[in-house]
Parts: sequence; C-alpha cells; structure tokens
Amino acid sequence: MSLPTIRTITLGLEQPHPLSAAVLQQAAQILQRASARYQTEGYIVQTVRIATRPLLDDLADWSAARILAYAQELQRQLTELGLEYCSLGTVFAARPDFSLARLELITDLLIASEVLSATVHLATPEDGLRAEAALPIAHMMQRLAHETPEGFGNFRFAMLACVPPGGPFFPTAYHSGPTRLSLGLQGASLVLAALEQTSGVDALTSPLTPALITRSVGEALTLQAGPLATLAQRYAAEENIQFGGLDLSPAPMGETSIVTAIEACGYGPLGSAGTLTVVGALTAALKSVALPLCGYNGLMLPVLEDEVLGQRWAEGGINAQQLLLYSAVCGTGLDTIPLPGDSDPEQIAHLLLDVATLALRYQKPLSARLFPVPGKQAGERTNFSSQYLTNTIIRGL
Repeated sequence: MSLPTIRTITLGLEQPHPLSAAVLQQAAQILQRASARYQTEGYIVQTVRIATRPLLDDLADWSAARILAYAQELQRQLTELGLEYCSLGTVFAARPDFSLARLELITDLLIASEVLSATVHLATPEDGLRAEAALPIAHMMQRLAHETPEGFGNFRFAMLACVPPGGPFFPTAYHSGPTRLSLGLQGASLVLAALEQTSGVDALTSPLTPALITRSVGEALTLQAGPLATLAQRYAAEENIQFGGLDLSPAPMGETSIVTAIEACGYGPLGSAGTLTVVGALTAALKSVALPLCGYNGLMLPVLEDEVLGQRWAEGGINAQQLLLYSAVCGTGLDTIPLPGDSDPEQIAHLLLDVATLALRYQKPLSARLFPVPGKQAGERTNFSSQYLTNTIIRGL
C-alpha cells in the first residue's frame, strides 16, 4: 500500500486578530518546514493552511470598514508569503446577543477575497439552535453565489453546527488555545485499498459484514497513519508548539472517490438499501484508531468534489435528504451540494435548520456547504472551471 497523501497541514494560531506581519511570517516558516519534512519522508503534501481565532470575537469593537481594510491587507501579506488558505474562524451567530446584521460584513469580506475562508455557527451545545439566524445565513450563500465568479465564494464558506475548534479541513477550521499543528488526509484511496485487500472483495458473492469493514479499514488506517502522527509529534516538539492530531476523514478528490470504496462493500450503488450500514461501519473504523485525532474524523460525501458521487447524484440515486440521513452515522453533513441559482432562501434556511437540529440531537459536528449555481436551473449541468470541483446535474430542494 502506497503512502497516504496529506490533503492539508494546518496551523492554528493562538495570537488574536489583528495578526502582525511577524506572526504570519513565522507561521509560513513553520508550515514550510513541516511540509518539507513530510516530503523528505516520501509523502505528498497538497496544501498548507492557517486557521485563526474567530475574527469578529477578536475585533468586536472594530467598524465594518476597518475590518474589511484589515482583511484586504491580510490577504496581501498571505499572498506574498505564498499562503493560499487562511480561515478567519467562525462567527457564533447562535449566541443570543450576536447581531445578525453583522453577517453582511462576513459576506462582503469573502466576496472581496480569494484566499480567506469563514463560517457561521447556527447551533452550539452551549447556546442551542438560533432558528432566526438560518435565513440570514441562507442569504449569505445566495450573495456568494451571485457575487463571486461561478459562485465559488461558497467553496470558502459553510454553516456549522456543534463544530469544535482544532480541525484541519477548510472551510470549517477555526482555532482556540495554544498554537497547534494538525493534519488532514486525502484518505479515500486508503479506505478502498484496505477493502480490496480484504478477502473476497474483488469477487464478492455476498456483502462484507459491518464488523469486517470496520476491522479491515481500522487496521489499515492505524498502520498508515501511525508514522504520520509520530513525525508530527516530533516536529511540533522541535517547533515548541502542540500537535493537535490527525483528521482521518477519507477526503475524496475527483477520480479518487470514497463512493468507489463504499460500493466495493457489496451493498449496491450508493443510495441502495445497506448504504447507511456501510457508512456507519466505515465511520466506526475511523473512530477506532488509537492515535491523536481531531476534527470530524468521519466520512465525507462532497457531491462536487467526488466524481463518482457526482455521477450518482446525476443519476438520481442520491439526494440531499439521503446524505443528511447518512450524516446521522458518519461525517460532515451536507457538503458541496449543487442547487439551482434561484433557490428560495427560505428553503435553504429550512435545510440548514435540519442539519443543525441533527447536530444538536446527536451532539456531533455537522456543517452545510451549499452551492446555488448562478444562472442554472434544476436539471441543468454545472460547468465549473475550478480544478477542485467536478460537474454534475443540479437538483432542487
């Protein structure tokens, strides 16, 4: 089995906003050295990223104009340092005292940026679900769809529910506490390889049992991820920072599909009866790994980032409600869901409420990254030019 690909090395910064040039330069150096260390050991490192404390918490007394100017300067410095990914943290709209009008500022900031990400919490364990925040968040998604090229601003934005700090994957990542290094894997190929090595998978006569799925994938991930954790712990100690853990969520990318692995278990195409059993068994495998873990550490099913998932979506074998059902036992919620450009914001808000309600009910982190596609209707095909997105058929809510 080949070495796993590292999707991201993410550095969570303890320093509050506004971040100084010296802090950013030091962060860039730490990430560059970390990437070089892994590459020397033979690993592929796709990206390095910075996650910060929540912007609006740190700059609560700043005016909107001042924050926008700071964000523009921050982007300039990040570009000079070669840092293409920076999360400005989350906005806790679930707090009853947060002014929902302030969300327009985050939308304006993302529209004006190319490298900055942000999120909004609709529900938290502490404050519960703030239902009246759902519609303003839906309006944010519609503005990003229509005021950024190809609606790509929604790639850098998500609604969160019960998501803790410290995860490495974007746009969800935000930080709290001492500076920490965390890793996220592009692990879909690892899961598939583990299942293919399991006896009988290549010529199935009956589906794999959930126990066998969990055991075989868990053992493979432990074997493959152990050296990654050891190296990260050693490097973090050298840099006098903390190691936050690994997020083993098997992120897909284009042809590297998690759906191929799910369907290799013998229960039929994604969406067939038994799919819930498979995604639950795979998530159990991720949770079983006895290593320092962080983030979702669950199954990811991003429609626009997984070519086979996009095909199943286009065929009508899967829809948003099924993906939400699977989120009850697996991973991230609703991720890169293509919607008609003129989707009713109230319908989007209702879907956000469903995601947040599920997260609260099961006390698990979930998010919604939705893609209203400007100028496109249900039944039409997307035509994204981004290398990060695949294309599929748009379906209404």
